[in-house]
Amino acid sequence: MAAAGAVNSVRVYATGVGAICPGCALPAGSCSCRAAREPARSDGIVRVARETKGRNGKGVTLITGVPLAAAGLASLAKDLKQRCGTGGTVKDGVIEIQGDHRGRLIEELQSRGYRVKRTGG
Repeated sequence: MAAAGAVNSVRVYATGVGAICPGCALPAGSCSCRAAREPARSDGIVRVARETKGRNGKGVTLITGVPLAAAGLASLAKDLKQRCGTGGTVKDGVIEIQGDHRGRLIEELQSRGYRVKRTGG
């Protein structure tokens, strides 16, 4: 039983670690419930584009619309980075591969059974 005057509250910020996830009460950077979420609904088409915005003119290839959970997306990104021989990352459900590798990535994704579209110029 709660003491009189006690308020049930959730910690939302801690000085040592910053923002706290309300779902799992861990620091936002190491949130475990965010990784367990299902991927966003898409139209079933994987889009491959090249972008240079905010990167000081350096181009990256963006892959969006892949219908995989976070763990599967990270694994796919690792395989694609190895195929291209370059670095990259996964941010907010988007795979970023350093450099312009659209042709090679489209072929690889099609061989894995995805419907792929080349977007942008």
